[in-house]
Amino acid sequence: MTAEEFRALALALPGTAEAPHVDRAAFKVKRIYATLSKAGDSVNLNLSPEEQAHYSHMLPQVFAPVPNAWGARGWTRAILQGADAQALAGALRAAWHRAG
Repeated sequence: MTAEEFRALALALPGTAEAPHVDRAAFKVKRIYATLSKAGDSVNLNLSPEEQAHYSHMLPQVFAPVPNAWGARGWTRAILQGADAQALAGALRAAWHRAG
């Protein structure tokens, strides 16, 4: 998946707006639920710890906890290149649902 494809998926979710956030692009409804790296090679998703464990176990080559305190709260990094589009879309929708 490309950064442009991810951006289109995120912006297609109802109520989503894109805004700058530090050095990333943030996607939010009431709260930020996803950020896209400046390089466009990865995203961080605000999943529940249970969702994070599920996706990280299912596709460990794509999903992993963010390596800091945010990761312990469910923030999960996903590598875009070679990512299964259906799994990434499902994780994105889960993050969007939590934020709304």
